[in-house]
Amino acid sequence: MTNNAYRTMVELISAAAEKGAIKKAVLSKSTNAATVKCTLTLRRVSGKTVLQAETFCADNKALHENITPNDTERLCALASAWGQINLLTTLGDCELRSSKKGKVTLMGGDKLSRALAENDVPCARIESNNREKNYILSGGEPFLKLLDVSDENGRVRDKRQSKFRQINRFLELIRDCVGHLPAEGDLRICDLCCGKSYLSFAAYHYFTEVLGRDVKMTGVDLKPDVVAYCNEVAKKLGFDGLEFLCGDVNKYTCDEHVHLVISLHACDIATDFVLNKATEWQADVILSTPCCHHEMNHTLECEALSFIAKHSMLRQKLCDAATDAVRLARLEACGYTVCALELIDPEETPKNIMLRALRRRNFDPASPEAKKLWEDYLAAKAFLVGDKTVAF
Repeated sequence: MTNNAYRTMVELISAAAEKGAIKKAVLSKSTNAATVKCTLTLRRVSGKTVLQAETFCADNKALHENITPNDTERLCALASAWGQINLLTTLGDCELRSSKKGKVTLMGGDKLSRALAENDVPCARIESNNREKNYILSGGEPFLKLLDVSDENGRVRDKRQSKFRQINRFLELIRDCVGHLPAEGDLRICDLCCGKSYLSFAAYHYFTEVLGRDVKMTGVDLKPDVVAYCNEVAKKLGFDGLEFLCGDVNKYTCDEHVHLVISLHACDIATDFVLNKATEWQADVILSTPCCHHEMNHTLECEALSFIAKHSMLRQKLCDAATDAVRLARLEACGYTVCALELIDPEETPKNIMLRALRRRNFDPASPEAKKLWEDYLAAKAFLVGDKTVAF
């Protein structure tokens, strides 16, 4: 392979695989009519971690090959047969495209390379050849029974199957970030706008019962009846390090360093209040699933996007995506490595985007990079809403 962009892409695939950060690489637009697509995924085969290449052929057959992650020559030979490569990792994505005229473009490679150079890299789930789904929770956990997700025998109720999958998926996302949290000592966790607190109980159980960590966790919400209920459940479970407070997250203060901030479906600008509080604390990890992006719908003022915004349904979808993109830009400017992830199947809930932010320990807020990121954030916001005052 002679093209530097292909070589760089292969090196990124290899590095992401060796650090366990690769989710999948998709190779498409084959130069060979006999092949349609190829996917690369991390697998454990006979006790070894390999990149499993699954090539789909035009005759509906599939070919499999296991490649050692550091075998860049074999990966180069494989990659050279494809005109487009999409690399998806826990740190973000990048894409390589080769035009019909032979021009090769690599997008997002520099950013991903910098992220992979960080010491703390969240790991993706590595599948074995046994494809049976293994959930972190079994359904028999006491907190799931008390929250009526499971019956007294530990069987997940039929109408609660989607909630059970959502909780497990959230714990998988937490598991991906454990390496970015302190390895020793007490963990300080906050669930802001916690609601009925399924995730609070799940996260507390995961850290204390599964990982054996000491945890001090606080859930904050405005509804006194919900807070009272959650405190009662925590007491019944013997979750001594978990408490719930009634109040405005904007006014909530914490004298200790907060390691993890979580929030599920905080409505509209409440998500911004959560993110602002988390960055103010310089939380190590932020996991937030937004809900109801109304503010930008009311404040959008962008002539360049009027051809979309004039259609009400498309306007809302645009505002949903744009709001979260600006939020991520702000988090990035505050010193975080960011990405948007799918929380659960969109057929189960349309509110399925998880914003994840991992604090960069070597980030210098006075550096030229930091200033450029902040300028980019302000420019994006100005492009969308002009000089209006908004929460995001």
